[in-house]
Amino acid sequence: MADLITVDDPEDPRLRDYTGLTDVELRRRREPAEGLFIAEGEKVIRRARHAGYEMRSMLLSAKWVDVMRDVIDEVPAPVYAVSPDLAERVTGYHVHRGALASMQRKPLPAAGELLHSARRVVDTEAGDPTGLGAAPPPGPPEGAGMRVAVFEDIVDHANLGAAFRNAAALGVDAVLLTPRCADPLYRRAVKVSMGAVFHVPWTRLTSWPKDVEIFREHGFVTAALCLDEKSVTIDELAARRYEKLVLMLGTEGDGLSVDALRAADEWVRIPMAAGVDSLNVAAASAVAFYASRPRGA
Repeated sequence: MADLITVDDPEDPRLRDYTGLTDVELRRRREPAEGLFIAEGEKVIRRARHAGYEMRSMLLSAKWVDVMRDVIDEVPAPVYAVSPDLAERVTGYHVHRGALASMQRKPLPAAGELLHSARRVVDTEAGDPTGLGAAPPPGPPEGAGMRVAVFEDIVDHANLGAAFRNAAALGVDAVLLTPRCADPLYRRAVKVSMGAVFHVPWTRLTSWPKDVEIFREHGFVTAALCLDEKSVTIDELAARRYEKLVLMLGTEGDGLSVDALRAADEWVRIPMAAGVDSLNVAAASAVAFYASRPRGA
């Protein structure tokens, strides 16, 4: 059972994990280096715990103590009870959901290990990885194809969180991030994903785009989403029914790098009308994941 500790000093060193949450550069340096991330809100905290992340501590306003009582009774980590004003002074913003938890990160697997073992994890406790009130779709049937997403240099945490949510909802087996991609465990990414980042196996590539060779070694076809006239449509790609498929999506604005496009086996586009030339990367990921889903999944 956790200790419930009332704190009234914003400078209390025990609250260090929660200081300056709106300072993106500070948190990007601190959190991976110190092996922590912040889960915000009751549902996200519960999903992080259900996914096996160890809790370091919780920061709760008074009205959330009873709501989180079962968690408080189960975890050994300290729980800091604070006023809404003090929470705002510590974090730098008004904590609308009233509940924050500092969680311990897990070691990331090597890319080859992830490709060898990854299968979509269904969050049976949360029930709905999308947060939209729908029952989770079943995992891939026996013998169904495997799909992996590569996100190249996506720097907007909201876009990355939304793309992870799409991956969870649409049955993507694993996500791989290039070295310069944003942190999927940053608070905003976790919040936008509704905790889906906890239920899609993921890791970081170390030498992109040379790491494309890892996919070939494991029998994957790589398909790069781009607007080039030489590309095939997403429906044409889906009709080829590749058993193992990697969908590569690029950064906001510029899309995939020239080197990534050169390394890909296929170029793919999403046909658009009304003079629209491109979609937001998160929206494009949803279309691509749905269109390429294994038939019968």
